[in-house]
Amino acid sequence: MKKTLLITSSPRGEASLSSRVALDIARRIGGELTVKELWKSPLPQIGPEFVQAVFTPSDFRSEQQQALVEPSDQAVRELLDTDTLIIGAAMINFSLPAALKTWIDYVSRAGVTFRYTENGPVGLVTGKKAILVLATGGVYSEPPMKEFDHLEPVLRTQLGFLGITDVETIWIQGTMLGPGAEERSLDQANERVEALFAAA
Repeated sequence: MKKTLLITSSPRGEASLSSRVALDIARRIGGELTVKELWKSPLPQIGPEFVQAVFTPSDFRSEQQQALVEPSDQAVRELLDTDTLIIGAAMINFSLPAALKTWIDYVSRAGVTFRYTENGPVGLVTGKKAILVLATGGVYSEPPMKEFDHLEPVLRTQLGFLGITDVETIWIQGTMLGPGAEERSLDQANERVEALFAAA
């Protein structure tokens, strides 16, 4: 059975357009679905104790260290076990929601999801597809505002670093640009979704 991991992160919560469209995509894919609502249950911020625990071999970790690492271990297991990763995110001050950045930090583990070699880092999370559902108040996928987009490029870079290079993007953009803008944005996003499934 195909497995899908859905990560939602918009601080708009239930009102989030990116979460709504991302969930629709996940349901259409079918199979086994795991949903992580980071806006509702954010992961703890990373601090010195976590870093020390991660770099301590598992056999030598204290109970407290293992408790700190367990949420990261779970996030990594979910990522490695999925076939399709769907990330719903709103652009916050031109970049990622903080909760999503923390999730990325939790799953980016040297020797686990990537490794260093003489020729540079190599991603270990391979053979997976990712779909990004990104919501913005303006239009950032093209000039003149494209240079301010630090959402899609960062996500593609981070996923590529881990070995996920088959990435599609669904934009829900321009939602704040006047009356009816949100509806038009959703219509365009849904057209892109239909094209994505038609090409599958």
